[in-house]
Amino acid sequence: MSLWPWLRALAAAGILAVLAWRLGTDAFVDGLRAIGPGTVLAALGIGLVTTGCSAWRWCVIARGLSLRLPLRTAVADYYRALLLNAVLPAGVLGDVHRAVSHGHRAGDLGGGVRAVVLERCAGQLALLTAGAIVLLTGPAPPLPVGPGLLAAAVVAGLCLLVPRVRRAVARLWRDARLLLTRRALPPVAVSSLATVTGHLGLFLVAARVSGVGAPTTALLPLLVLALLVMALPVNLGGFGPREAFLVIAFAATGLDPAQGLATSVAYGVLSLVAALPGVPVLISRAAGTGGRSGGTAPGVPRTATPAGRRTGSPR
Repeated sequence: MSLWPWLRALAAAGILAVLAWRLGTDAFVDGLRAIGPGTVLAALGIGLVTTGCSAWRWCVIARGLSLRLPLRTAVADYYRALLLNAVLPAGVLGDVHRAVSHGHRAGDLGGGVRAVVLERCAGQLALLTAGAIVLLTGPAPPLPVGPGLLAAAVVAGLCLLVPRVRRAVARLWRDARLLLTRRALPPVAVSSLATVTGHLGLFLVAARVSGVGAPTTALLPLLVLALLVMALPVNLGGFGPREAFLVIAFAATGLDPAQGLATSVAYGVLSLVAALPGVPVLISRAAGTGGRSGGTAPGVPRTATPAGRRTGSPR
């Protein structure tokens, strides 16, 4: 069994422990106290929009790869994935589960995995684009941000040097070109933009209820970069690097670092609240498949394997 997921979780726990040691536990508690009925409803509403848009994007990409994926099923699977991402180590196991589940239902495991990878890549590309726009048109970010992003880019570049990763990226690029059509590109772009806007809106809610009074124009660059930092594979359900970044960024811009930590904690909890509709989905799917063979979700017809196509990842 690989120790890497546990080492990443341990590193994230270490980051949180250092922050608690330097800033005390009050900032963590303040982030929890800031959440009330109004913020919970806001999180559920924003989560409904972002999850629906993300599921729509996934449907468009899956259909571009000739895989059947009804929108209703995609929304339910996406909620379940968000919940699993939030409560399990590494923060990506929910996406792995929905990729494998969809691949089995569609009769093409490799295609299901590639559809999810492309869907997540589209989301990250939209976030990078939003980040570039905000950073180029808004106030300059704090000085420590640049080296950190450069280091992350270097690590990503080194990963691409691994032959197995290069081959996987090449295959994904061939699939991605199928999506660059007039039929697929607009809905993917619109849904991605709406999703990024929703995440930023939820982050702003977390900042305001945590007592941050800085102008929105000053906060947006920090929040966009915090969302990018969350992509680092060292976290506990998103917690860890995000909190460290906002503490440093708030301090570098003259804001209270404790408020940065409280904002990040509040955002993490609100993100979990937004994923709570995944609980009944998880329970119903577990109950519906308890006595069945295979992984077909209840209410979703089992799709026959297309003629001439093997079940599993194509070579």
